[in-house]
Amino acid sequence: MKYATILATLFASANAFMAPTAPKASTSLNGYSDPGFCAGLPGALPPVGNFDPLNFLEGADDNKIRRFREAELTHGRVSMLAFIGFLVGEKVEGSSFLFDSQISGPAINHFAQVPQPFWEILVLTIGVSEVYRAQVGWVSPADLQGESKFQLRDDYIPGDINFDPLGLRPEDPEEFEEMQTKELQHGRLAMLATAGFVAQELTDGQGILQHLGV
Repeated sequence: MKYATILATLFASANAFMAPTAPKASTSLNGYSDPGFCAGLPGALPPVGNFDPLNFLEGADDNKIRRFREAELTHGRVSMLAFIGFLVGEKVEGSSFLFDSQISGPAINHFAQVPQPFWEILVLTIGVSEVYRAQVGWVSPADLQGESKFQLRDDYIPGDINFDPLGLRPEDPEEFEEMQTKELQHGRLAMLATAGFVAQELTDGQGILQHLGV
């Protein structure tokens, strides 16, 4: 994608966002936090409430549920960045400050126009970020005997990599739960929107902003 889109992708491991979900919610948002559903994690809102139509949670223990939440947050954060990247990348024309190359057209075609050296930087950046995330939140497989090799630390809040440079994390538990739920909802919407962007551009080969007349 265009350089703005690619810049967003550099942070696709979601390390640039503050902590989201707590393993156990001590308060309820609009009365919809259910300790018996999804290991008590925030994210349920009316009118949907406890929504699991494909029964992903059936038979899952708390650790597996928290891993699901970690994955959901990561995909949601990537999608929020991708949503912005689609719009900004298609709007801003010209050469990138990262490399001497002209990138244009629908965002789904931008990656193919990126020079080779950028991919090496991208892979290295994502790799370093993911290793850091694993060290913060995951139990080392070497410390697990006869158990699943994929275990989150007991004191780890899914998505919380101790990165909050702007001090946005509320101290009040109820406000914290509300912020977690907001991030989840924004991420879920962004996943749907970004999937729609990709489908639309694959269908007719036109950029999203062309459809909007911008």
